[in-house]
Amino acid sequence: MDVTWRLFATLGEAADDNEVVIGVSKGATVADALEALFEEYPTVAEEARDEDGSVYEHVRTLHEGTDVDEPLASEREIEEGDELALFPPVSGG
Repeated sequence: MDVTWRLFATLGEAADDNEVVIGVSKGATVADALEALFEEYPTVAEEARDEDGSVYEHVRTLHEGTDVDEPLASEREIEEGDELALFPPVSGG
């Protein structure tokens, strides 16, 4: 099944696209989808992960608009067509 990842700021630049579709198995979780994203787009993983392989604390992961804490450990199930998002810190002026 397919899920859509929306990638913002430097994460979108790393993927050369602000929106990518990733295939995952039926019954996949947010963690599975994030691992699939990182596997298909290693440059996104480089921007979003720290030296230990964890997602940086300042990078927010959303599933259908809801924050997901500890996304690489999340057992929250996703469904066909769900939208996920990664946000790096944003500053403005």
